[in-house]
Amino acid sequence: MDAAIAIPNLLYTYAMRFDDGDFDGAAALFDRGGVIVGGHRIAGREAILAMWQQWVKTYDGKPLTRHITTNPIIELSADGNAATCQSQWTVLQAAPGYPLQIVATGRYRDQLCRDAGGWHFTWREYVQTDLVGDSSAHTLQALG
Repeated sequence: MDAAIAIPNLLYTYAMRFDDGDFDGAAALFDRGGVIVGGHRIAGREAILAMWQQWVKTYDGKPLTRHITTNPIIELSADGNAATCQSQWTVLQAAPGYPLQIVATGRYRDQLCRDAGGWHFTWREYVQTDLVGDSSAHTLQALG
């Protein structure tokens, strides 16, 4: 599949799985890599799941969020088998007792690779949180 379609699809698959409460499925997207948070590399599905469980509130297993991923800037390697992608995220939430609201916005920096199975994440860096609203219904720890 063309990188211009496959890479954004990978970004959106992460968002959909996360919003559906399929944290295991979202973490599986990093089986051949990991995430970088605050300069710390976290690899392995179990470690990534544990991180999210320490950060994200759920309601009957779902975070009641919508991660909107926008503005992907994709740069392919010369051989077309690796890429970097910078994108922005916006998290919306409508939790019990709260109105539909923007919780926060920020940026990802992804490193990706293509093999016989297609495109996959090697690393996703949670670069920064740009704007923070009321995140008390979404996170177990303060954002920002």
